Amino acid sequence: MKIKRVLKWSFLVILIVLVGWVFVAYWTSTNDCDRYTPTPNNPMKAIVYCEYGPPEVLQLKEIEKPTPADNEVLVKVRAAGTNPLDGMHTGRARIVSGLRKPKLTRAGTDFAGIVEAIGKDVTAFKPGDEVFGAKTGAFAEYICVRDDRAIVLKPANVTFEEAGSAAVAAITALQGLRDKGKLQAGQKVLVNGASGGVGTFAVQIAKAYGAEVTGVCSARNVDLVKSIGADHVIDYTKEDFTKTDRRYDVIYDLVCNHSFSERRQILNPNGICVMAGVGGSGWHDGILGRMAGELYAYGRSRFTSQKFVTYLAMLNQKDMTELAALMQSGKVKAVIDRTYKLNDLAAAERYLQEGHARGKVVVTLD
Repeated sequence: MKIKRVLKWSFLVILIVLVGWVFVAYWTSTNDCDRYTPTPNNPMKAIVYCEYGPPEVLQLKEIEKPTPADNEVLVKVRAAGTNPLDGMHTGRARIVSGLRKPKLTRAGTDFAGIVEAIGKDVTAFKPGDEVFGAKTGAFAEYICVRDDRAIVLKPANVTFEEAGSAAVAAITALQGLRDKGKLQAGQKVLVNGASGGVGTFAVQIAKAYGAEVTGVCSARNVDLVKSIGADHVIDYTKEDFTKTDRRYDVIYDLVCNHSFSERRQILNPNGICVMAGVGGSGWHDGILGRMAGELYAYGRSRFTSQKFVTYLAMLNQKDMTELAALMQSGKVKAVIDRTYKLNDLAAAERYLQEGHARGKVVVTLD
C-alpha cells in the first residue's frame, strides 16, 4: 500500500510540474518581431510571420538588409523553393517552433542567387559567384550564409529556379537512399510518392546510383514519373503496390499509407523500408498519427531481418557538392510545377498544402 501511495503522489507531482511548465512556456513564449522597425536604414523585402495561422500570416515586409560576418557570404536571392517543412506558420509543430508564438519569424529554406559580398575570412566564394543551398529565411531579397555550411557553386547549366528548388528535397532523397537505404547498383527500389518534390528527386537519384526504380503515383502523374527515369510506374488508383508479386530491396516511402505487415511482404528478406521523416507528405495533416505509425514500424522491425528506418535530413556542404555534381551531369534535374512571386507566397503555400504539387513549387525574385 505504501508503494502505491508513493507512486500515486509521484505521478501527481510530475503531472503538476508538466502542466506548470506548459503554462509558463506558453505565456512566456515570444519572438523578435518587435525588432522589425517601420523604417529600416538599409531596407530589403522579406517574408515575416509573427503569429501562427493560415498562409495569410506570411507578410511581405521591409526589414534591415543583413551584413555578412567574417565567415559569411551575402547572397542576393534569385529563387527560393517551398517545402512542407516551411509550413511552421500553421502552428502544428508548436512543441519545437514555440507554443504561443513562433520563435523563428523568417520563412523559407532553399535558395539560389548571386554572391554580392563576402566576409574577410571567406576564400571559397567571391562576389559574382552563382550559388545555391539552404538557410532559414530564404524568402527574402538577401540572405547571409556561413561559407562552410549548405552553400555551393551553382552549375552553369542549371537555372536559378531549378537550383533554388533543390536543396531540402534532393538532400532528403540522397541521404534517405544512400545512407539509410544502403542503396547499391542493381537493387530494386520502390518510391511511394514519386511525383512530389522529394519523390521526383528520389527517382532520379536512385537511377543515378544504378538501381531499377518503380515509382508509385496517381494516374495524372504516370507520364511525368516515366519521363524522369522510372523503369516501372504503378498508378495507385488502379493497383495496390503491396498486392503484387514484385519484391524490392529498398522501399522509399514518402506517404506511409500502408501497414507494417503490408510493406514487409513486398520487401526482400534483408530489405529496408525508409520512411522519409516528418518533413514528408504527412507534415500538414495527421502528423501525430504518421509519427506513431513510423515508430511502431521501427520498433517491430527490430525483431525482423527487414528493417524500417526513419530520419530527418541534415543539410551540409559535402552532400550539396554531390548534388551539384549530379545536377551538372544531367542525371538529376528539378521538376518545377509552378512559380510564384515573393509577394504571392501565401498562394504558393496554399497550393503546396493541397498536396497535389508535381515536383517543386518555386518563388522567384527579380
